[in-house]
Amino acid sequence: MTTDERDYDHLRMRQWLDGAARADGISRRGMLRLLTAAGVIGAVGAGGTGTAHAGPTVPGIVKPLPDEHFIVRGTNAESRWSGLRGTGFHTPNELFFVRNHTTTPELDAESWRLRVWGSGLRGDGAEFSLCDLKSLPSTTHTAFVECAGNGRSFYATQQGQTASGTAWTLGAVGVARWRGVRLAHVLRRAGLTRHAVDVQPRGLDAEATASDGTPMGHVRRPLPVAKALDDVLLVHEMNGRPLPPDHGAPVRVLVPSWVGIASVKWVGDIEVSAEPLYSPWNTDLYRLFGPGYPEGGSAPLTRQTLKSAFELPWDAPFAAGRTHHLTGRSWSGAGTIRSVEVSTDGGRRWHHARLHDVPRRDSWVRWSLPWTPRAAGAATLLARATDSTGTRQPDTTPFNEQGYLFNGVVRHPVLVTA
Repeated sequence: MTTDERDYDHLRMRQWLDGAARADGISRRGMLRLLTAAGVIGAVGAGGTGTAHAGPTVPGIVKPLPDEHFIVRGTNAESRWSGLRGTGFHTPNELFFVRNHTTTPELDAESWRLRVWGSGLRGDGAEFSLCDLKSLPSTTHTAFVECAGNGRSFYATQQGQTASGTAWTLGAVGVARWRGVRLAHVLRRAGLTRHAVDVQPRGLDAEATASDGTPMGHVRRPLPVAKALDDVLLVHEMNGRPLPPDHGAPVRVLVPSWVGIASVKWVGDIEVSAEPLYSPWNTDLYRLFGPGYPEGGSAPLTRQTLKSAFELPWDAPFAAGRTHHLTGRSWSGAGTIRSVEVSTDGGRRWHHARLHDVPRRDSWVRWSLPWTPRAAGAATLLARATDSTGTRQPDTTPFNEQGYLFNGVVRHPVLVTA
């Protein structure tokens, strides 16, 4: 049983080449890119930005999306950071961002069933109702969920490098108090064997289609069995309430600190396989492609990166000669936040912000800093965090074609008025 992601990826591709792995729905081109990335074969030739608009509701998303709280981007809705100030540590359900690959299904909780099946189980597997899951020992865990493309737009606006995909700023993240059962408990109830290598949850939302029209099937993404048995939850509550439809009702997967695609919503079945598994969401998508990466791309993305955001609108006004309290939040997928520094002069000088929360894994910290601007005119605010691994946010992020894992210091413009 391997836990190192790169070793795991290399092993899976070697097994595929030997005919011992399945890759349902993966194109030959996509698999060749994988094999090149792993060094299994030599390099081979490999033959939309969302538009924001306002509105109270959007087709395909159930909850209202008032303009003061959201920026709608196609089938997705980004939270406005200015709307989070004063809301407390946990993101209110009604303000939590929405990431959909198709549309939100409204499923009946009474008739919903979770099927756990596959060659990594004894017998025929098992089926669980929502009541069955609620009867198992419960776990509550506070954690962020964040889209892998959060911050994607800054590749273009700050680095002059345009990436494909939804042009998120920093609002594709939220922290909630999740309640559910450990996936490990469910897998063992279903008859997990030592032969299992991959665990693949699958969603019940509509089947997705690639940008070129290729059918991709239901959203699904395999996890190494070691990860599935570690800290992964099947959750049915969000901030003390039943999961809302847009956030995975009646049950979703929660993979703390990993990229959001791993936390599959509206889960309907989980395949437990004694063979390695691939899906489009860990092959052609959710890898790093581009200059500086292998021709076949990086290993599949796992942990999120390090970010900071001000709880301010873009171009927020500040009166000169008055003291203002700048507030924001910082988070990391690799560890806890150790410190946050803020610059109010475009990066020439830095000041330590006050942290308002005890740093915890899988979550963020709120921070503040007083600022008394002296002269009217345009100003640029910056915030950078350092986490417990010693990593500090850099000025720039190495580019990748799909715009994942941006972690550079964001330049936040404001206007000082006389």
